[in-house]
Amino acid sequence: MEADVSEMRNELQSRDGLWRRIQLECQKLYTELLKIKEYKNIQEIPIKHQSSCVQLTEQLENKNTELLLFAESREHQEEELNKIRNHVYREEQSRCSEQERMKTEISDLTEELHQKEITIATIMEKASLLERQLKMELETKHKLLTKQQLLEFRYQVIKSENTHLKEMV
Repeated sequence: MEADVSEMRNELQSRDGLWRRIQLECQKLYTELLKIKEYKNIQEIPIKHQSSCVQLTEQLENKNTELLLFAESREHQEEELNKIRNHVYREEQSRCSEQERMKTEISDLTEELHQKEITIATIMEKASLLERQLKMELETKHKLLTKQQLLEFRYQVIKSENTHLKEMV
């Protein structure tokens, strides 16, 4: 997009240079026109210079025709220039709105990531707490199991003694 914009700016600059040359030519032609009118208004032009006057008049008419053509060309170039400016403006607006959309999207994603990081940290804390609780419960159960096994062993010993005593009696 930037390359297109740069290319369009270069084209605008070249057309602007052409336009300025046309304006200078128009000014020269206008100056020549004024000079020709001055010559025409002078009543003491010798007859021998009459042919040169006709030539100057023809040149003036040619220059007027050229001037009209330049004016038409200028109008066409101005229309083209306006089209290009409008296109460049639309492209810049499009690019700006796309950048704003991307900034908003990045901001939203950053916020979402931050929320997920907070959630993960909370889950990790809870997992750590549950792990500690589980370890404590396992230790308690292990102690109870050990105690139960000890009691069972004692029971077996007492049972065996009881059986032995019964046999003796």
